[in-house]
Amino acid sequence: MTFAHYDEVRSGPLHGVPLLKLLNSSLQLIIGIVQAFALLLRRRPDALLLTGGWVGLPVALAAYVLRVPSLIFVPDIEPGLTIRVLSPFARRIAITVADSEAYFRPGRTIVTGYPLRADVLAATRADAHAYFETDPARKTLLVFGGSRGARTINHALLNILPQLLARPDLQIIHITGTLDWEEIQERLKNLTPQPPLRVRRGGDERSEAGVRSGSPYLPYYRPFPYLHREMGLAFAAADLVVSRAGASILGEFPHFGLPSILVPYPFAWRYQKVNADYLAARGAGIVVKDDDMARDLLGTIVSLLDSPARLSEMSAAARALGQPDGAARAAKALLGLAHRDTA
Repeated sequence: MTFAHYDEVRSGPLHGVPLLKLLNSSLQLIIGIVQAFALLLRRRPDALLLTGGWVGLPVALAAYVLRVPSLIFVPDIEPGLTIRVLSPFARRIAITVADSEAYFRPGRTIVTGYPLRADVLAATRADAHAYFETDPARKTLLVFGGSRGARTINHALLNILPQLLARPDLQIIHITGTLDWEEIQERLKNLTPQPPLRVRRGGDERSEAGVRSGSPYLPYYRPFPYLHREMGLAFAAADLVVSRAGASILGEFPHFGLPSILVPYPFAWRYQKVNADYLAARGAGIVVKDDDMARDLLGTIVSLLDSPARLSEMSAAARALGQPDGAARAAKALLGLAHRDTA
């Protein structure tokens, strides 16, 4: 994806910052308001899409004064402070799930679902097993914590990896994040090697580890520092996922009917906890506290893997929450503000 143009509007955080930072942010905001007015007068947009962040404040203020309608998209269930500040200036508020309606005045929200990329929507289980060279007869556990990773999740998994890989019915795709990749590669060297299983595929005998594993002595463990367009394939391959509880799980996991063990990030406001509780309350996930992973993660994973009926129930509960047309719904709402034909 490429952008047709890029413009800069200054701003800065105004909440929970030291006095000097607050003063600097206020100055940046004033400059940003002037920039936003100049930008909107030059571009003459029919409508604006805002997604939060303090940079949206000067743009929202300018749009409100110039009577340019704006749509705010709220990814998490509980809106952040900046979205709450911006919401009075927006014409409509697009929300991922109906539970977010409680945070806004009645009649201003529209439930669109979480927008999913085309490569995520197109991912299939067959393509996923082909890409990762995984065994379709085994259950696949997907573990990840975001693009930079989640250190406590990575460490918790490595501590129980020998027990998990001892199971004859399991394989693991582990997205470590870029920060911990080198450390994990070193730790893997100290694990007891498992001899690669020799298999015959298409007439050629080769290692089950495959070229993409990155860990040739652990044939049913696939570590990666980062996946982007392949993330849809990782979801499609998985039977169970362990992850943080960022906003995207509200769209991705339901789309794939993916049961989840959710570990909300503990060192921020409660957005991830609210997201995780939403899926758990509907039978689609289980919440494990970050501090309890060392004690509970192995038992939680094993109990689900050993309960096919429960996994199936969780998968059905997750799939029932799916809204695969979230991007189209949000686009339709935005075009509606611009008074364009949305038929």
